[in-house]
Amino acid sequence: MQVNEQIQEYISSQAEPKRSDLQALHSIILKTMPGCKLWFLDGKNEENKIVSNPNIGYGLQTIKYADGKTRPFYQIGLSANKTGISVYILGFKDKTYLAKIYGSKLGKASVTGYCIKFKTLKDIHSDILQEAILDRLSTQNELN
Repeated sequence: MQVNEQIQEYISSQAEPKRSDLQALHSIILKTMPGCKLWFLDGKNEENKIVSNPNIGYGLQTIKYADGKTRPFYQIGLSANKTGISVYILGFKDKTYLAKIYGSKLGKASVTGYCIKFKTLKDIHSDILQEAILDRLSTQNELN
């Protein structure tokens, strides 16, 4: 199954209103990152055990671990969770930056070092979310 099909199947499997919110966020992110690499992670490890919520990824970066190992991974992630939706913005070097710059502007959301968690799309300002994504992408461009 192609990644696009996996993503649509995942979004379609969600109950409303989460399904519509995920579809809208998927469209917003694709509009913000046209032509980006798409990922779908089913949340299972190599032993087929569930280790996380399934998630959709956008873009490409190389993550470097403390032991020096690297691996390709997405820049922006999107996932449904039990209480709502999470958007992951990965790669800001300052782990307080996302919360410090966007936390108070996003609306009713919990913002940590790389995760923005909210109940429904109407709880956040999607224009600010796009701004945070573009901020992260411009940081990536500065690093390259």
